[in-house]
Amino acid sequence: MLSDSKNDIIKRVLNNDHRAISKVITEIESGVETFNSLHSKLFPYTKDSIRIGITGPPGAGKSTLTDKLVDKYLKMKKSVGVIAVDPSSPFTGGALLGDRVRMNNYIWNENVFIRSMGSQGNLGGLNRKSQEAGDVLAASGKDIVIYETVGVGQGEHEISNAADIILVVLVPESGDDVQLMKAGLVEIADIFVVNKSDRDGSDRLAQSIKNVLHIFKNKDRQDPPVFRTTASLGLGIDGLFNGIETFVGESKSNGHFENKRTVRFRNRVYNLVQEKLTKKFWTQIKLKKLDGMINDLNNNQSSPYDVVNQILKKTNE
Repeated sequence: MLSDSKNDIIKRVLNNDHRAISKVITEIESGVETFNSLHSKLFPYTKDSIRIGITGPPGAGKSTLTDKLVDKYLKMKKSVGVIAVDPSSPFTGGALLGDRVRMNNYIWNENVFIRSMGSQGNLGGLNRKSQEAGDVLAASGKDIVIYETVGVGQGEHEISNAADIILVVLVPESGDDVQLMKAGLVEIADIFVVNKSDRDGSDRLAQSIKNVLHIFKNKDRQDPPVFRTTASLGLGIDGLFNGIETFVGESKSNGHFENKRTVRFRNRVYNLVQEKLTKKFWTQIKLKKLDGMINDLNNNQSSPYDVVNQILKKTNE
């Protein structure tokens, strides 16, 4: 895998060696198969970290909010890892990894590790390798692992498969009250944050959130609290931080925390099996056959379902 021996790399990650952590995450992004055995050794050390997902539309101030929360946790003598997922081109895979610049004041702090990862065009807001990177940070002893997502305003359900607690960050004057009408966004949020609340319209947005929560009320859990912050000025951060701590404490006591982790583990296994089977299925022969069918599309009256049946029939013969 790496030039260093596997046992040495494991030991260095467990000892919070940031250089080793960075190398391992690079291997994860590269899709190296041998990471699987390394992950098996690291996974038993990943269960103590609290994983926080911060999501919301572009321009909501998620990075500034993350920065303030990192500072709060440091003052509580806790270590923090951040996976900041930046937009990347679905064509080239290139990303503007701005969070590394925005939070570079922690660059020499051994209690903070920040890694930017491109979304690789994933509308779910999370790079599919983000959870593995989070596992590495957890194994290194980070008390808190924060996922800051691309935040496309929709299709952000993947964050629920990665985090113990999810913060949805919205801002006034951006039509976010319309986004709230999408029940999916309401369902994934454990806490709502109205950031940049010094702007006009913040009161209306906060009330809109509460109204929508009432419409989509879930009898199995309390309505998510709504916090107002102006992260750039440090306003409301203490209240939000206390709200996060309260949520985690209550979730652990009522069993919600463990149940969510069980569901998350199941989903990860399901997705990995699906990924491996898909990769195994699409041999060069099948891909060539598919390309031939597509190239002959003008003369081919077959529907996509017919093509699927033909490919599967060949597989079973």
